[in-house]
Amino acid sequence: MEKGKFIVFEGLDGSGKGTQLRLFAEELRRRGRRVYETAEPTASSTGGMIRDALGGFVQRDAYELSALFLADRIFHNVNPKNGIRKFIDEGIDVICDRYYYSSFAYQGIDADLGWVMQLNIGCREILRPDLCIFLDADIDSCDERISSSRLDREIYENKQAQARIRSRFFEVFDKLGDSENIKIVNAARDIPSVSADIIKIYDSIKEK
Repeated sequence: MEKGKFIVFEGLDGSGKGTQLRLFAEELRRRGRRVYETAEPTASSTGGMIRDALGGFVQRDAYELSALFLADRIFHNVNPKNGIRKFIDEGIDVICDRYYYSSFAYQGIDADLGWVMQLNIGCREILRPDLCIFLDADIDSCDERISSSRLDREIYENKQAQARIRSRFFEVFDKLGDSENIKIVNAARDIPSVSADIIKIYDSIKEK
């Protein structure tokens, strides 16, 4: 049986990840692919602890939060009921909203970046994606989208933090180099244009 593809969507808060992930999944299903959509943090108890911290309800430092994300990510991969590995082995494409790249960029602005990267890349239970789509949009546009879509903001959802995080994402991509298949898409355009570019990228990797 052919294994499914593992594709991750990354970007700043407000970059349009949710919309583009949904459109991409719909296109794959139109093509007859079986698709499982997922996200991090997960719905596990550890994921709940992470969301409480991101929402500002519980204060945790960057190292503690990195460790929580690691535990949640391992669960996300190995869970026998709805884990990433299970679906990929069954020939189902897994599309994930955020993965370890976000840990590198978000927790990596306050914790030691090398340590955060080694925790994840050095863990054999954590799969490497076939493709990472990074939706790159300017800070002001992302901030406007956040303001228009929700009343409360998470701890990283401010312009100063987002500027640091965007810089960290690109630092991480440089460090990873050719070891990861990362494609950067200009997300500061209309939704159909961004979606079309994502499909082109997907088709190009399928042909290899």
